[in-house]
Amino acid sequence: MVDQGVGALNRSLERPAQTMSGYVHLLVLLVLATATVLGIAAVEAKGARVLIVAIGATLFLFWACGFYLLQPNQAAAILLFGDYKGTDRTTGLRWTWPWMTKKKVSVRIHNVTSERIKVNDQRGNPIEIASNVVWRVADTAQALFDVDDYKVFVNVQIESAVRAIGSRYPYDDFESEQVTLRGDADTISNELQVELQDRVAMAGVRIDECRLTHLAYAQEIAQAMLRRQQAEAVIAARMKLVEGAVGMVELALEQLSAKNVVELDDERRAAMVSNLMVVLCAERDTQPVVNAGSLYQ
Repeated sequence: MVDQGVGALNRSLERPAQTMSGYVHLLVLLVLATATVLGIAAVEAKGARVLIVAIGATLFLFWACGFYLLQPNQAAAILLFGDYKGTDRTTGLRWTWPWMTKKKVSVRIHNVTSERIKVNDQRGNPIEIASNVVWRVADTAQALFDVDDYKVFVNVQIESAVRAIGSRYPYDDFESEQVTLRGDADTISNELQVELQDRVAMAGVRIDECRLTHLAYAQEIAQAMLRRQQAEAVIAARMKLVEGAVGMVELALEQLSAKNVVELDDERRAAMVSNLMVVLCAERDTQPVVNAGSLYQ
């Protein structure tokens, strides 16, 4: 541990522990048991036998207390009277001195889906947002000794990071002029991962992935914002439609003039433009009207 001054947190750093294979010490137990039995058989005095049994049983229990098991992706922090001595990540049957304390910690992948929380986006609109976070313990010493409960700490920081990201961007933007929560999911997820990693780094936790699992306007404004979205969508569609119609009318007039199909004065040109715009921009199918007279009647 490194002391960073009076009142500062003593930052921990994981290091390998000096432990031994438990299979070798199983042989030691077998030797102790065999020696005890042979000692009892070798002496005839009752007092000597009792002494041999007491010594053998004490040594057997002492040695047996040093065993512990580690499953794959599991680690054990070794402490001597509260002083951190290292972390053992070797799987299987392990052994260390019985007076060493073993604190096991899982280094497997954790998957957490946060609760839906209400946040005001960049424009002040209340939205509901939730995320899924994949994380794991990277430094066992920091996870065990630098925070009180690293699982609770991660859950709290997930909510805090989601709130920060949710308030940093608008929910939507039809003009596509800026990053939005709905339209730029990958960008938002990457930034959420960076934001959360900065917050949980002190707990020795690594964030592998972050994804938004729920994103919607809050119930009290959902209907109003839906109508607004529909209106903006209609306006955007109309703009595209008019832009395309103008180009088509311009192309039609240019080709009619270039091929001398018909000579149009200003009034007839205006009438044709009007008719073409109606045909191209109308929401319903147009009904043709046959003019039996002239344009000026």
